[in-house]
Order: sequence, then C-alpha cells, then structure tokens
Amino acid sequence: MASITADNIEIANIKPGMSQAVKDCLSGTVGGIVQVLVGQPFDTVKVRLQTQSATNPLYTGMMDCVKKTRAKEGFGGFYKGTMTPLVGIGACVSIQFVVLEAMKRHFNGSNKAGEFLSNSQLYLAGAASGVANSFVSGPVEHIRTRLQVQTGTGYSGPLDCIRQIYRSHGLSGIYKGQGITMAREFQGYGAYFLAYEWLVQRAMIENNLQKRSELETWKVCAFGAAAGYAMWFTIYPMDAIKSKLQTDGFTPENKQYSSALDCARKTFAKEGVAGFFKGIGPCLLRAAPVNAATFMGFEMAMRVLS
Repeated sequence: MASITADNIEIANIKPGMSQAVKDCLSGTVGGIVQVLVGQPFDTVKVRLQTQSATNPLYTGMMDCVKKTRAKEGFGGFYKGTMTPLVGIGACVSIQFVVLEAMKRHFNGSNKAGEFLSNSQLYLAGAASGVANSFVSGPVEHIRTRLQVQTGTGYSGPLDCIRQIYRSHGLSGIYKGQGITMAREFQGYGAYFLAYEWLVQRAMIENNLQKRSELETWKVCAFGAAAGYAMWFTIYPMDAIKSKLQTDGFTPENKQYSSALDCARKTFAKEGVAGFFKGIGPCLLRAAPVNAATFMGFEMAMRVLS
C-alpha cells in the first residue's frame, strides 16, 4: 500500500482550478441546506431564550419555550424565518468550504512536499473562511433572528423584513451587529475546522487510509459533531451578544445597547455570567446533529462530484 502523505490525505491538495472550486461550492451548498433543515427548530428556541426579557421572561426554560411555541404557533413556529437561512446559509456554508479549501491549498503550497498542514494553518484557514462568510451570514442571521423572535405581525416574511429595514435604516441597518458577527465567525470557524480536520487527519493516519472518501460515514458524522462543540463552547457568549444586538432597536430612543461592549457590560450587570449562556441548552443539543449533517452532506456530495 502506498504511504500516506499530506498529498493524498487532504482534499485541499487536489489541483486547484475552477472545477475544484465549483465542487467545493456545490458540496458546501448541500451541507448548508442540510444544516438549516436539521437545525432551525433548535435555533429558534435558542434565540427566543437569548433575547427574552430578564425581568419578565416569557419562558422558564428550553422545554417551556418548546411547549409554548408549539401551542401558540404550531409546528411552523419552529421554522419561522427558514427561507432566509435556507438560501443564505446554503451560500454561507458554500463560502466557508470554498475559502477553507483555497486557504489549505495556499498553505500546502508554502509547506515542504508531503508536510501536513499545522494546527495554526488549519485554524487560520478556518478563521479566514469565517470572516468571508460573515459578510453573508451577518445580514442573513439578522433577518432570521428578527423573524424568530417576532410573535406578532410586524414583518410578513423575510423580504418584507429586508424592505422595511432597508427603507428606514439603509444598508447599515441590514448589517446591524456585523462587528460582533465577524469576531464570532473568526474564532468559531477557526476552532470548528481545526477540530474537524485534525480528527480526520488523525483517523486517516491511524487507519492507513489513502483518501478521505475511505473514511466511514459514521466517523464523518462524529467528527462533525465534535467540531460543532468545539465551535460553540468557544463562542457562545459572543453569539448571545450578537442576538441581543440584532433584535435591539435601531434609533437612539429605542436602543438598549450602544455597542457590543455596552451590551456585554449591561448583560453582566443585570444577569451576571449566566446572561451570556441563556439558551445554551438547545444550542448544544443542536450542535451534534446539525454539524454531523453538515459535514456528511459536504463529504458525500464531494464524493459524488469527484
């Protein structure tokens, strides 16, 4: 059997070019669509818990939120705002994988022949994919978040939400909370892809596998789930701040927070450390199936396209 080297262990080392970029893009889109379909109900509960009033909370916990949402809005209540992420997150995950694989090819070109990518290179490749992704994920998550917490009829849907915000507040209104979103994506996807790629690399070496396509599906899912936990354990407080900022008012008289730092200070003063971890239950329940599905979708699509 041929020896395992960095040249045959990494998808990133396939010859670069438009054809490979298209494969990365299409495979990422498949992963993103699967991610939304599996994860949207968990995300709706998470956001509602994160953004509810601390002094007069609507829900006592995760299961109470599930029960009340189901009773008041039916099953469709868990999929409010789904169309925006279904299109947007598909694009986001596509961007993530295109940039990740391009960065891996770049780093591989600067390494010695047969040398594996280092942990720092994998982290930076993931972080770069997160920053690139944030320019799409920022507005997508902003619109989704506003629709998720809406219990009345302020917005009739994602397009109406976009129209109303843009008409009143311009592009900056659409990109509300972009700074904290970018910081979250940098750290989150750095940890996310480092964890996944490290686990894949280790499994291939230990099992003397020549190609990623030889990796069992259950391992792809397990490594994806682990990557999801690596991401959320390192960024959840930033995500809580992002949700608060993106559901805050737009005008000075309606805004509770002037910045991400102001939001962090006020959250700590009013709710303590626990305020940064509201809604983490559904988030952690979501992390395993959603990210297992994302990587399974990506890897399976890549195998078909290759």
